[in-house]
Amino acid sequence: MQGKVIGLCLSLENKQRKNTNEIYVKLEGILDDKFFGKDIQRSILISSTESYDLMKKNGIHAEYGSLGENIIIDINPYNLSAGTKIEIGTAVIEITQSCTICNSLALIDTKVPSLLQNDRGIFAKTVQSGKICKGDSVRII
Repeated sequence: MQGKVIGLCLSLENKQRKNTNEIYVKLEGILDDKFFGKDIQRSILISSTESYDLMKKNGIHAEYGSLGENIIIDINPYNLSAGTKIEIGTAVIEITQSCTICNSLALIDTKVPSLLQNDRGIFAKTVQSGKICKGDSVRII
């Protein structure tokens, strides 16, 4: 399975999000992200454009990054199992678990938590540090 990076976001303090063209991942997480060095198993959140397409089909419009993700890709990784490695840019990350729905997603629209029950994202950790840029290829190893 192969795809590409559509968007990149950093989590900042005060629940702010910053769209960016590149991120640097280290073993502790994403450099300059507020979750850097906290919970390594949940340090990177990946979502698919399919999540946004599903919302759009249900009349909900949201910008990339609204789901709290760091990396938005154009393939659906939600059925990949924990331990699966993904090469993105010069980095290699490993899926650790599915992302649970958080009630704050209801701020986008009250239908979002139930709509994206199994389609919000997956958590990953860094296996090989590197740089990830918008437009980079995504390859399941």
